[in-house]
Amino acid sequence: MKQAGSKNIFSFKYRLQRLKRDSNKWAILTLLILFLIVLPIVSIGVKLFSGPGETWGHIVDNLLLDYIGNSLFLIFACGAIVLLFGVSTAWLVARFEFPLRKQMEWLLILPLAIPGYIVAYAYAGIFDYGGTLQLILEAAGLEFVRFDIMNRSGLAFVLGISLFPYVYVSSRAFFLNQANNLMEASEMLGVGPVKTFFKLMLPMARPAIVAGLILVLMEVLNDYGAAKYFGVNTFTTGIFRSWFSLEEPETAVYLSALLIVIVFSLILLEKFQRRKLRFNSNRDNNMRLNRKKVSSKMQLVIFLVVLLPVLLGFLLPVAQLIYWATLTYENVFNLSFLTISVQSFGIAFLTALVSVIIAVILIFFSKWSRLGFIKNIAKLGILGYAIPGAVVAIGIMIPTIFIDRWLIDVMDYLFNVEMGLILTGTLVALIYAYVVRFLAVAYNPIESTALKVSNAIPDSSNMLGVGNLRTFFKIEFPLIRTGIASAFILVFVDVLKELPLTLILKPFHVNTLAVKAYEYASDEMVMEAAIPSLFIIVTVMLPVIFLNRLLIK
Repeated sequence: MKQAGSKNIFSFKYRLQRLKRDSNKWAILTLLILFLIVLPIVSIGVKLFSGPGETWGHIVDNLLLDYIGNSLFLIFACGAIVLLFGVSTAWLVARFEFPLRKQMEWLLILPLAIPGYIVAYAYAGIFDYGGTLQLILEAAGLEFVRFDIMNRSGLAFVLGISLFPYVYVSSRAFFLNQANNLMEASEMLGVGPVKTFFKLMLPMARPAIVAGLILVLMEVLNDYGAAKYFGVNTFTTGIFRSWFSLEEPETAVYLSALLIVIVFSLILLEKFQRRKLRFNSNRDNNMRLNRKKVSSKMQLVIFLVVLLPVLLGFLLPVAQLIYWATLTYENVFNLSFLTISVQSFGIAFLTALVSVIIAVILIFFSKWSRLGFIKNIAKLGILGYAIPGAVVAIGIMIPTIFIDRWLIDVMDYLFNVEMGLILTGTLVALIYAYVVRFLAVAYNPIESTALKVSNAIPDSSNMLGVGNLRTFFKIEFPLIRTGIASAFILVFVDVLKELPLTLILKPFHVNTLAVKAYEYASDEMVMEAAIPSLFIIVTVMLPVIFLNRLLIK
């Protein structure tokens, strides 16, 4: 008996020692991945010590205020538009019954399927001389009065109507699951529906609204295609101009650093504003919000209000693109275009796969390490989504160029061999940048599902001598498949639409649908941009509709 007891004690101590060794191994691997993820941001910070380029003084004196002013204007103007459309439609859809309400629920999400720069091309074609609006008015015998949309106000409108679904989705989810007894109590006190909305529901929905609004602001600051096409100087266009036109990476790095400061200042400002606020709802009493029936006249008004952003953000741009496509498909739709489509889907698929794998590794390796600080700093991996794509691209190019130059010098010195670039301008660098940029998109849905898996499952497996990896594939992976599928779809969609990052880092022999559409528009062939734009929209629509179905459940 004593011998058996000693053996069991020895076995238990061995397992504890193995768990400790594994914990250190998972911690090291997690730190290594985090280093690669934050390297672009660190590279920009280090590069600042090299000093600005020769044209930095000229930019400060003549352009910097323009960059700051236009960027801030777009932030506030787009913020107002998305709040107006996003919150109002979310409340109307969640609270009231009206004709085609179920159809409107998912139609309001579809503007997310159209990148902002494509909406910009469509609206420019609608309102320009010889555009669709002029043709319709002249056919009706009416006089055409041109409405100039090619300015920063027009850009704010275009970005706002294409991005409001971010606020709509988060707000609707909150309104649908808000405590119904609060609405009943408000009605019993004789408070009208308008006052109830502004005094009760809107303040309580602030965290959900702000969550969507922050995503909108990130997308606004990341935009390049629409701003470039409309001729509006922003930080992103300035970064491109400094790097490519002026050939001054140092100046581009300084502008990137300023843009990072603005982004994080906005995030910190919002957190400071609500530091003393508390948002609480009694979950035990929560019931799905009962929809209210109103008069036929009011139902028509609500329907028209909800239809307006769908019309502006999706139906009109798509109709314009379809019209252009009928005029240009013979010149555009060819073998070369199909090759570009395959390349786009392949890059998006590979990036989504890598992003999901890395997100799973960060979440579970930090969990298995059993070190508190590892779990806390694992969140650093999602910072890339707060950084505009152009800035991420600059941060990637700095270390890759340095490594390539070092390898060239080493090979020449040791072996007298001339070699070209290995990392810079390759798919490796491009996919690396995508992963840095969109890791948060994969991380969040996987983490939310992983948190529902009890820690008792892996703990019991470890005590039985089963390793973490085997436990994951046998037990935990099947439980988080929904989160992994959602993460894969979201990353695939974002990569397919991404433009500024792709423009900077894509290899010369590789093209994407987003870049092709931009090239057509830049070459004053905006009608030819319709076919690649429609391919992007159709490809993105299906995952967006699928995502909406997940949100409704």
